[in-house]
Amino acid sequence: MKTIKYVLKRPEMPLALSLCFGLALLLFRILLTHSLFYVFLGWNLFLAGIPYLITRWIQGRNAGQNSHIRFYMAFSAWLLFLPNSPYIITDLVHLHNESSSLVWYDLFLVFVFAVNGLILGLLSMLDMHRFLVRRYSTKMAHYLMFFVCQLSGYGIYLGRFLRFNSWDLFTRPLRLLREMVQTLSDPKVWLMTFAFGGFLWILFLVAQARWHAAGGNTKK
Repeated sequence: MKTIKYVLKRPEMPLALSLCFGLALLLFRILLTHSLFYVFLGWNLFLAGIPYLITRWIQGRNAGQNSHIRFYMAFSAWLLFLPNSPYIITDLVHLHNESSSLVWYDLFLVFVFAVNGLILGLLSMLDMHRFLVRRYSTKMAHYLMFFVCQLSGYGIYLGRFLRFNSWDLFTRPLRLLREMVQTLSDPKVWLMTFAFGGFLWILFLVAQARWHAAGGNTKK
């Protein structure tokens, strides 16, 4: 019993429980409908967790404070995959698919995965903000995180509407660059970018405020 209580008190345990709950919902749907239609949510959730794994790796290696090259490489990879965390929100579009037969259950399923993706993204953003504060300053870290949120908003647009993935930067760089240039004159692109980016920024501010209220500290 003491072992169980110890495990439940570990900071990672609530997050693990939330992730497992979502996966259990997905498994139950597969067993009930004999359909693999929403299996892509599992893959999207894995991609959403990469930024969190990267910041945990930085923390474990102490790369956020010591090695410049290691940190900037990790930061670049983190920035590349961060849009995958809030991206799952856009999977609500699949509710219109004819394979989405359990409307309310499917809505809840996508919602749970989207929330888990946001949680993973926000936790990684809180970590990255602390790393940036240590390297630069609190003010600079705030500016950088705002810019990161807007880039993530644009990344969500590229993923949902142009169907690009994070790794297309390396596998299809010329096509990606060409289509990015073409989007710059489209007002709808800026609308979606600032809508998603602004919402992510607000959520980050809320999470940061709650973290400070709970006793977190940040180097000034």
